[in-house]
Amino acid sequence: MFEKILIANRGEIAVRVIKTCRKLGVKTVVVYSDADAGSMAVEMADETVHIGPSAASESYLVMDKIVDAVKQTGAEAVHPGFGFLSENPEFAKRLDKEGIVFIGPNAHAIEAMGDKISSKKLAAEAGVSTVPGHMGLIKDTAEAVKISREIGYPVMIKASAGGGGKGIRVAANDKEVEEGYPAVKAEATNAFGDDRIFIEKFILNPRHVEIQVMGDKHGNAVYLFERECSIQRRNQKVLEEAPSPLLDEATRKKMGEQAVALAKAVNYDSAGTVEFVASGVDKSFYFLEMNTRLQVEHPVTEMITGVDLVEQMLRVAAGEPLAIKQKDLKINGWAIESRVYAEDPYRNFLPSIGRLKRFHPTPEGPLGKGTVRVDSGVREGDEISMFYDPMIAKLVTHGATRDEALDTQAAALDRFHIEGIKDNIAFCAAVMDEARFRSGDITTAYIKDEFPDGFQGTPPTDFQRTALICTAAFVHVIYAERAGMISGRLTPPNPMRQDWVVILGDEYHPVHIEYGIGEATITIDGGSKHMLVSDWMPGTHLLEGALDGEPFAVKFADRTEGYELQHRGVRTRALVCTPTLAAFHERLPEKEKPDMSKLIISPMPGLVVSVDVTPGQDVKEGEAVCVVEAMKMQNIIRAEADGTVSAVNVGAGDSVAADEIMIEFA
Repeated sequence: MFEKILIANRGEIAVRVIKTCRKLGVKTVVVYSDADAGSMAVEMADETVHIGPSAASESYLVMDKIVDAVKQTGAEAVHPGFGFLSENPEFAKRLDKEGIVFIGPNAHAIEAMGDKISSKKLAAEAGVSTVPGHMGLIKDTAEAVKISREIGYPVMIKASAGGGGKGIRVAANDKEVEEGYPAVKAEATNAFGDDRIFIEKFILNPRHVEIQVMGDKHGNAVYLFERECSIQRRNQKVLEEAPSPLLDEATRKKMGEQAVALAKAVNYDSAGTVEFVASGVDKSFYFLEMNTRLQVEHPVTEMITGVDLVEQMLRVAAGEPLAIKQKDLKINGWAIESRVYAEDPYRNFLPSIGRLKRFHPTPEGPLGKGTVRVDSGVREGDEISMFYDPMIAKLVTHGATRDEALDTQAAALDRFHIEGIKDNIAFCAAVMDEARFRSGDITTAYIKDEFPDGFQGTPPTDFQRTALICTAAFVHVIYAERAGMISGRLTPPNPMRQDWVVILGDEYHPVHIEYGIGEATITIDGGSKHMLVSDWMPGTHLLEGALDGEPFAVKFADRTEGYELQHRGVRTRALVCTPTLAAFHERLPEKEKPDMSKLIISPMPGLVVSVDVTPGQDVKEGEAVCVVEAMKMQNIIRAEADGTVSAVNVGAGDSVAADEIMIEFA
């Protein structure tokens, strides 16, 4: 085993590798950019090396800087994590030339399988079913349109070196190819330094099922079953689970054996993932690609197999034979993973950057009938920048059954609290409660199908409405009691007021609350009576307790007027006031919202890549007007109505803030 390794990555994957290295007694070196100078990984590592500016192209993607850091620290090997240089064969070759061990597959395997074009050819030669498509490179947009017509719409335009949902567009017609092809090339160049593109048939109603494989340098290889990764947004995975609710034992075995055969064909000697698109109708499947690295979603495989994949990568890289045999691998229970992203689901999932004013992940360990694991590389107070991927944590839960894993995941999401930036926790929690997802009848179009107009939250159930009303009343009374005791107003014979009105959204609910230490009996609308038990005290923004004996957790924030409450996919405002003030509030006129129809505003902080209109130009609804890049993704901003451009306030290369006015219409 190695004595010291260097981790050529950042964030949660760097922290993840460090944890396994500590268990094995291996010292770690972490490289970092300007943006990551105070990161959690830097704090945890035994040694650190600064490698340059925040932009990945000037730091994490520069081979010379990584190699220099290895030599400077005397590390014996490099773990690349995922993304950055992890699937770059030239990097593996460079390390080998320098006498440094690459903790990943050999360069030949990366070249053969990491490139999506050559891997499809190799898979076809090996008898593996592949998706119809154009295997050769595409020189320009005109050729892309011609090829797409020949394949038949819809098609998927993909970066050959792509991964992590970057460099992918689905096109349903010529116009979408004309727009998507240059966008994919630009994303591929920026994210991977490789602008090669290929096009394949997009399978309708597909399911994304991938097989985890592990090989060594002695010709051994095993598969560690499958992961279902069908819940995707913009081809970026959001929720993953293992095993897949689609597969039966026969299909699982067939897919696993094909994945191992493909790996052995290139002498694969590390952790890798063979991805398939599977039909939810007849369980037929087609090879998509192979990711020659550790996947983001590897924890769900670890949870159901008990195998530490990072440890296995280290051991096989050090020359040890695989200690695990296929016959010894069994599926134990079910695991679900939610990727916690810095993005705003209420604004079409646009990236969100800023400081983590609060970051309280769900505690690891038992919860309900399951267990919780959190993989993260950030802490409260850290800055989420525009330079890297928006994922800030992975919340993983395990249960004996799928339902138990889902129930635990939902409860864990309720208890994961973030402030300072926007996050997608409410969206993930809403999916956990959604009937179709619960049934397992899902496809890669699930989010588009179930949320066609975007995510605007979910309506409250009867229990949620009651829980939110009781939470608002309970919290308000404790705040009021505390303020009264400090001021001296709540001394005998001046008891705490018991009658209030909770204004929940636009609903008015009279409540009567009898409060005691750690509990309250709350009567709503003069009828239903409920018992709320909680040891909540001011200073935290998460109320955990039981309502009528049922455990629950509500996140809330004290605002200038009232409270902002969230439970699962429900987010609302609550104002708690006296009956007199409530009657006055009801008579107040509603404020008119400002007219924003003649403005194109930046939906997120980012960098303007291009501006496609000029003053005086007539623009049609849906026409692209500019492109803004943030967190490695290019976002095409379109006109929401027909109009004439009166002013263009930004240019290519400008930085813009969220809600900054970029273009104005007459």
